[in-house]
Amino acid sequence: MRAVVFENYKTFPQLKDVERPTPGPGEVLLKVAGAGACHSDVAVYAEFERGLNPKVDPPYTLGHESTGWVEELGEGVSGVEIGSAQIVYGPVGCNHCKACSRGQATYCENAADVPYAAIGLGRDGGMAEYVSVPARNLVALGDADPIAAAPLADAALTPYHAIKLALPHLNGGGRFALVVGLGGLGQIGVQFLRALTGAAVIATDMKPEAMAQAERYGAITVPGGEGQVERIREITGGRGVDAAFDFVGIAATVRTALASTAVQGRCTVVGLGNGTPIEWAFLTTPYEAELVSTYWGTTEELYEVVAMYRAGQIVPQYTTYPMERALEAYRALEAGEVAGRAVVVPHA
Repeated sequence: MRAVVFENYKTFPQLKDVERPTPGPGEVLLKVAGAGACHSDVAVYAEFERGLNPKVDPPYTLGHESTGWVEELGEGVSGVEIGSAQIVYGPVGCNHCKACSRGQATYCENAADVPYAAIGLGRDGGMAEYVSVPARNLVALGDADPIAAAPLADAALTPYHAIKLALPHLNGGGRFALVVGLGGLGQIGVQFLRALTGAAVIATDMKPEAMAQAERYGAITVPGGEGQVERIREITGGRGVDAAFDFVGIAATVRTALASTAVQGRCTVVGLGNGTPIEWAFLTTPYEAELVSTYWGTTEELYEVVAMYRAGQIVPQYTTYPMERALEAYRALEAGEVAGRAVVVPHA
């Protein structure tokens, strides 16, 4: 079968013929419907060095954001229907600690003993014609389109998790939320904020077309650049936003998000960025403001995201690529030319 394989750091992935996987005990083989290309993939293959995170060391097939139809059941698997459409929860834990028992593999207490970070991050992922995954990592999609649903596994789950944790700051009247960066995650973040809260949503980006899309979702937009923070604070009556979400994660955007946050507000860094440290100073940070990072989401939250998608509360923006153009999707992603999510469709 064909697969997009990450072979070495500082090396662009390759489209190769590899052996079709066989599901082991407790696993399910999926015929892949769609696989999202993520900036995290680019960060890993283009910026990481060997040893930085051994759990994502190559080689393996990319694709930590995927959907598919059940093709084959491994030994001991029941309750999963052949042919049913499923979405894959990417994180993999030990499956027996307290966190994993709650569906929170991202908080696995024995993560040091798990040989990979996730499906598609250290373990062969869904950027292929077929992928084998643990049955417990599947969430049924019902009659929802699995190709359109592929971005839900990360591009939707990650902002949902971050926003859900910040809801106490957004409950009540007169609240403001800020979205910095209007790529795939930021656009869905705007939709989640509109669906889950009554807060006014301010969104900022350098691209006019991205801001226009956010306005269609109900956001107030502020262009990036000079006067950006001042304009955001002006909209909030000078006090700043109650919750800010930085979906870029570079030093400049973190500073913008934090500078726009109100006293006792919450600033969440969601984007992976480029790892550049930022300076913190007591007198230039809003008093008692929280600055936190976040990582992916939980299995339970993926169920909730799928429910919102099926109810029409969120609509992922995506562009499809056939398997033979999968590498083109990554090239476009690197160049910043993808609107929303690039979804590779192996069986188009």
